[in-house]
Amino acid sequence: MVKTKFKSGFIAFVGRPNVGKSTLLNRVIGQKLAIMSNKPQTTRNRIQGVLTTEEGQAIFLDTPGIHKPHHKLGDYMVRTAITTLREVDLVCMLVDATEKKGPGDQYVIEQLRQISTPVFLLINKIDAIRQEQLLEIIAIYKDEYPFKEIMPISALKGENVDLLRKLIFDNLQEGPQYYPEDQVSDHPERFVVAELIREKVLHLTREEVPHSVAVEIEQMQYREDKDMLYINAVIYTERNSQKGILIGKNGDMLKEIGKRARVDIENLLGSKAYLELWVKVKEDWRNKEIMLRNFGFSDTE
Repeated sequence: MVKTKFKSGFIAFVGRPNVGKSTLLNRVIGQKLAIMSNKPQTTRNRIQGVLTTEEGQAIFLDTPGIHKPHHKLGDYMVRTAITTLREVDLVCMLVDATEKKGPGDQYVIEQLRQISTPVFLLINKIDAIRQEQLLEIIAIYKDEYPFKEIMPISALKGENVDLLRKLIFDNLQEGPQYYPEDQVSDHPERFVVAELIREKVLHLTREEVPHSVAVEIEQMQYREDKDMLYINAVIYTERNSQKGILIGKNGDMLKEIGKRARVDIENLLGSKAYLELWVKVKEDWRNKEIMLRNFGFSDTE
């Protein structure tokens, strides 16, 4: 029996905010890597997830949603997403089946015209629409761009995700194994833990608070004598009023953020964890380059 040649490549998920890119990344990889929220602009960095099978290795980049930026952080996010298009072997553009095609979708398509990389169109959230609506969406997009594939999916329910994996590998070229087969992300544990904490802030707070928040892990140490991981983290926000919301009455909000984050951290790392959270104010940090660099947004030139 002839052994199948090993394939590998990099795949970018792109689209406007809140189309389900992070949910799809988690579904494709088979575990939680990217934080998920119903609030737009959740992803700030490229989240790299690795899927290794007998057939090959696919490295996925979940990019920040492409949108009109309103601060330096926004500039960084959009620049990151657009740069990614030129660095990968395959692009998957996601659109939201429950919303009409808008300027954001058109802007993504215009960026795709600048590259020669094969592009799949993934029509996400088909679990929330009727079949006739899906046919209308396909008709709208199929003449906009020469997509290699047009595929309806539900990242939330997993519908057609197995088929998507197959088509991705079908379109990858023979290549090396970039990461060990048991590695699912190239991000350090500190980054993933900080993202899990930030996700809980997104879930539990409203209005202006979520997007003015950054999380920094000050200490992360495993103590063998206690058989426990000890984590000290700071949640930064831009105003004292937001700090008050994050702490909550009698510290209840901060306790709930920590409680929920700890569960995900323990599940991800397979270890009991003690999580201590603090809240600090850094005014207008999203417009300060030194703060952006400190929080890992290094492309601020």
